[in-house]
Amino acid sequence: MDYKKLAEIAIDARENAYVPYSKFKVGAAVLTYDGSIYTGCNIENASYGATNCAERTAIFKAISEGHKKIKAIAIVGDMSTNTYPCGICRQVIAEFATKDIQIILVKNEENYIIKTMDEILPGAFTKEDLLK
Repeated sequence: MDYKKLAEIAIDARENAYVPYSKFKVGAAVLTYDGSIYTGCNIENASYGATNCAERTAIFKAISEGHKKIKAIAIVGDMSTNTYPCGICRQVIAEFATKDIQIILVKNEENYIIKTMDEILPGAFTKEDLLK
């Protein structure tokens, strides 16, 4: 999969964001190992704790359809900079990622950077830590 295409899909997903409070739209696109793509956007709530991030929306859609590992995720927020996932999303990505996951931080269709899990969450707490 061309990561430029995954970035474009995340940008399209961003348009569906429900952000009446922060006005900060985020979109995400998850690529699974069989080539399926799942999208997500952030969805805010007046009770802020009920808000869900774009990354978790996309990942949970993929998991709910039977995919237990994700190959890549593209994330786009403020299109003037590369937006990193929040701490909770980093932990969720770590739960369902393999060591070689590609995390694409999108500024626009032509400008994105690719990070690894270790780069965005060094020393992540994983299920392997619990199963020791």
